[in-house]
Amino acid sequence: MSQNNIPKNVMPPNTQAGLVADLIANLLIAAIGVTAFLLWSFAPDSYYILVQEDEILEWSTFWAFIGAGGIYLFVAARPGFSLTASWFPIGLLLFCLFVALEEISWGQRLFGYRPPEYFLQFNYQQEFNLHNVIETGLRKLSVVVVIFGYGVALPLLGLIPAVRRLIGRIGILAPAPILIPAFLLTGIMQQSYPFKFTGEWIEMMLGACFLFAALAEARLHSTTTAGSATPFVTRTTGAALVVLLAGWGSALATSHLRSADPANVTAAQFELEALHKDFTSGNVGARRCGFHRRIFTFTEKTGQSYLYNGAFAHLAQQGLSEQRAEFFLDPWNYAYWIRDNCATNGRSNTTYLYSFGPNRRRDSTRWEIRGDDIAVVMKGAIDDFRIPADPPPTNPANASHTPD
Repeated sequence: MSQNNIPKNVMPPNTQAGLVADLIANLLIAAIGVTAFLLWSFAPDSYYILVQEDEILEWSTFWAFIGAGGIYLFVAARPGFSLTASWFPIGLLLFCLFVALEEISWGQRLFGYRPPEYFLQFNYQQEFNLHNVIETGLRKLSVVVVIFGYGVALPLLGLIPAVRRLIGRIGILAPAPILIPAFLLTGIMQQSYPFKFTGEWIEMMLGACFLFAALAEARLHSTTTAGSATPFVTRTTGAALVVLLAGWGSALATSHLRSADPANVTAAQFELEALHKDFTSGNVGARRCGFHRRIFTFTEKTGQSYLYNGAFAHLAQQGLSEQRAEFFLDPWNYAYWIRDNCATNGRSNTTYLYSFGPNRRRDSTRWEIRGDDIAVVMKGAIDDFRIPADPPPTNPANASHTPD
């Protein structure tokens, strides 16, 4: 029996198979939230590492949006393509591509380039992305509109026959209604923000929502017929597996990025010593324990104007670029950080300054300096204090050739 001859009260095989695949998609997205909760509750160190830049979570988010964009390109380029008919999938393609590139700061950490001064000054993350220079309330509102507007309200409205015909005529593609729980769960987490760094998990969940919505849309345009759910389930689980493997591979690859110039490490050590002098000079005001910020953000937020005229700033007279001096950037054009840990569980209050080092990613945890991160301790003690062996130069003139 052809699909066109199936009685109206019987669901076509493709639709039945698609429902199974979409149910699995909901479970996979819920599993992301459950994983976040379990790691936060029982493995906080692993949780902390996972939510850092260039780890598997961020890269998986990138690949989820890239995958969704690629599928929407397939949908847009279907036979009989016209810009008028395909404007919405093209818009979704551009949206997914934009979000993916924003997620990795348009390759800033990957290639180690210095962003334009505007982003150094007005983006407190000092990264080349647009979403962090938008006012916080507007940014949160845009996320709400995407999740609840596109992911929940639009498919619900599409259940009304007249509305479904209207959005079909103007070319709008609504997510499959069965994916509403996935978008809804993502939105609930975004609104409740149950634990620190929830935003990183929300981005991953939203990327997965778009990926599975794109797969569901592509299924509608597929000429393949299925008598069982197996092909569609395979595509859904396969897409999830590919995203995770690509995320893992990308995180592994970026962890091995190194600068070819060892002088950068020496320069970073010297510059951290200058920052150490600034912070211990007595000119930086008292502050509460328990914070972790880029030094530029710390300076701006706490009004510590002395740091703009301290020992680190004066390195500009010895060859340090003015932009690096003004925005507290390391030789790899990424931010210097300050971390202060309150006394807890028998550990004393600890404060240290650090750089991500040659691989331009944070390897350390709260109480450990790991990987190739470069640090100087101001107060207390840090475990496994692994810093490259080259000692900092004793003569400030040695820093005159600090690379930019």
